[in-house]
Amino acid sequence: MHVMGIDAGTQSIKVLIYDSIKREVVGSGKCALDLFSGDGGVREQEASWWIDALHSALKEIDSQAKAKVDAIAVSGQQHGFVPVDGEGNVLRRAKLWCDTSTSLECDELTELIGGEEKLFETIGGPILPGYTASKILHFKKNYPQLFEKMAYVMLPHDYLNYYLTGKAAAERGDASGTALMDIRTSEWNRELCALIDPALIDKLPPILDAGIIGRIKSDVADELGINREALVATGGGDNMMAAIGTGSVEDGEITISLGTSGTLFSSTSMPLVDKKKRLAPFSSSHNSFLPLLCTMNCTVASEEMRKSLNLGVKEFDSLSESAPLGSEGVVFLPFLNGERTPNLPEGEGVIGGLNSRNIKKGNIARATLEGVTYEFKLGLDAFKEYGVAPKVATLTGGGANSPFWRQLVSDILNVDVRVTKEGEAAAFGAALQALWLMDREKTLKEIVDEHLLFDPDKACKANLDNHERYNRYYKKWLTYVESLTKQFKEKSDV
Repeated sequence: MHVMGIDAGTQSIKVLIYDSIKREVVGSGKCALDLFSGDGGVREQEASWWIDALHSALKEIDSQAKAKVDAIAVSGQQHGFVPVDGEGNVLRRAKLWCDTSTSLECDELTELIGGEEKLFETIGGPILPGYTASKILHFKKNYPQLFEKMAYVMLPHDYLNYYLTGKAAAERGDASGTALMDIRTSEWNRELCALIDPALIDKLPPILDAGIIGRIKSDVADELGINREALVATGGGDNMMAAIGTGSVEDGEITISLGTSGTLFSSTSMPLVDKKKRLAPFSSSHNSFLPLLCTMNCTVASEEMRKSLNLGVKEFDSLSESAPLGSEGVVFLPFLNGERTPNLPEGEGVIGGLNSRNIKKGNIARATLEGVTYEFKLGLDAFKEYGVAPKVATLTGGGANSPFWRQLVSDILNVDVRVTKEGEAAAFGAALQALWLMDREKTLKEIVDEHLLFDPDKACKANLDNHERYNRYYKKWLTYVESLTKQFKEKSDV
């Protein structure tokens, strides 16, 4: 059987075709995406860019492999907002997960519902900057005429499914990141929707469990060169697909994604509601739950620092590794795009702890990677409070290619680290979801165990002595975060 996974990320569209009999990827393609950045945290893309990029990525794959595709699943960047009219036209650029321009609408909705405690009772979690609910309210306030024309609210992965099948449908994993779905019932919350607009509930597609949406449209199949009989699965958010693509499909298994954003998540059989707001109460795309820590600055921070120091990727890694553990006291807060965890939408990047002895490029480079990784410790400590204490973490994302960063994660978190052989976790996870939904005689765990391979050369063992030393530097990092939190929040009020 040939299955295709599509990963619609912030930076690119990636596609792969997997032959489940030969157990190998038989075709792959990629196309970069542009990003519109504006003042006040605006981050947007045209939905048409995704379609164009999908066409370009598929042109890199052999036509015979495309013609054999039996099933497709889409992984998409979470939290985006795509307003679509009744004829399928996109009404405005899509606001993305990393768009923090609607933080005021988050506060407005929280106040209207009756405060954060009521929000937890209503949907199981808060409304944070970047979540879809606030984007919809922002759209209504700023583009009322377009809002009236809107027939469907879609997420990026929903829109690609709509393009492929002509059917408007939501999926419970991705839908749980909108702040409009009750995590406990997997249904849209009518009370919260009505606070945005009385008619909003009718513009939200039905929420589906993992399953098959339908067959690909024949004209789209012909345009893309894909088998006309191919079925389209529900797919899901990129983190939900990466959970499948890294094997985190049962309780206690944990994945850390070192991508543009940073995520740490674990599959759980029951919803996890963290009132300290460190872990988002998401559902999975394999009919369970996926509590998740999200940071908005992972490889974004390392790349920006690398470029500012005028270093290549390998040079940056080598320079970081050459500096002593703890960066001689240099501290870096990586909140370049604001931050979600901790919740500081107006946060800024900060370099602290400098003196005449430690102001060195190596210390600044290493402090950047240490600062990003300390944010993952926030999430792992939260999981431990709820009884999830993994001994092994699977790394994915571009940062996982760095041997130094892999060991840094292992030591700071005190977990052994492994990396899958297939580097495109979200696209591969989408392909495995499609395979599972075509072969329901096997459990997803059986599918994952059968097809997921790990690279022994990239495994790391945690160093307990290093972990204990990092704990001291982590406490110092926390004092900087706590001391500057007030200033960041006062900035948002100016």
